[in-house]
Amino acid sequence: MATDTTVSKHHDTHTHDEDAWSGGKQPFKASYGKLMMWYFLLSDAFTFAGFLIAYGTLRFSSPTWPVPDFVFSTAPFGIHGAPLIFVTIMSFLLIISSVTMVRGVQEGHRENKNGVVFWMFLTILGGAGFLGCQAWEWTNLIAVEHMSVTRNPFGTHTIDGTYLNIDGSLSSSEEAKFKAGESYLIHKSGHAPEWESEENTFLTEANKMIDAKNMAAIPVGGVDFPGFKLDEKGFIHRKFTAADGVSSMQSWGPKAFGALFFFITGFHGFHVFSGVVFLIIIMLNAASGLYVKRKNGYEMVEKIGLYWHFVDLVWVFVFLVFYLL
Repeated sequence: MATDTTVSKHHDTHTHDEDAWSGGKQPFKASYGKLMMWYFLLSDAFTFAGFLIAYGTLRFSSPTWPVPDFVFSTAPFGIHGAPLIFVTIMSFLLIISSVTMVRGVQEGHRENKNGVVFWMFLTILGGAGFLGCQAWEWTNLIAVEHMSVTRNPFGTHTIDGTYLNIDGSLSSSEEAKFKAGESYLIHKSGHAPEWESEENTFLTEANKMIDAKNMAAIPVGGVDFPGFKLDEKGFIHRKFTAADGVSSMQSWGPKAFGALFFFITGFHGFHVFSGVVFLIIIMLNAASGLYVKRKNGYEMVEKIGLYWHFVDLVWVFVFLVFYLL
């Protein structure tokens, strides 16, 4: 009798195990598709974490680093000296698109096709707006300020000092004085900012001197002028006198800054672009009535929603690391 009971319990347990692994059960009450999306997002989170940790390691091991308020102080329509205004607009677009994505998922649970399409369309607009802003920012940094993955024109002073005038004399202007920790931008010959300042006046005069030399090709090692040096790549490095009386001149900023900025923000931008493409495809499928027949609460919309929220969350950390710290 005891043997029969043991066999019966073993049979029940074996049957229960078969039921659990038969494929019909949803672990954690999540479908296979949503579970795989969570696995992907987890692995992607580790990738972004590795990139951001590498950025932090290189930044804090470098004696100087560009100040975000100086690097990201321009915006479209000729706005200058407005730190973080433009990136705030970018972030607002992405965060609002996350809100519209939530509404799209809610309408999907209600099996409201028109509501899903409407809110997904607004999400796509938010993502496209963010990409447009990022494209402008990259264009400004590359074409106007001449930053690249191998060149960083944004330097930071490590000592107090005063810039020299165009003739090599010490400037008496308050704008020519700087403190340790302040940033500067090395401009390319032939280019000067449009807004007015002591630096821009200097650059205008420097460009006139370079034009007067009528240099078709800059010799190796560059050319020394009284108040600045023109390097062989055509960039103008202003000379200055430090507080201790030692003369020096502007040097390039840490090369890693440009490489890390373009790589990490570009990697995130690729995620946003991919998300917009998938959003468009899923929105068109929803509009065609494809998901109506499935009667599963528009699960595909919910899965792309998970991805979109992840992209928004990652941007919070990218924004913190590059634009705030």
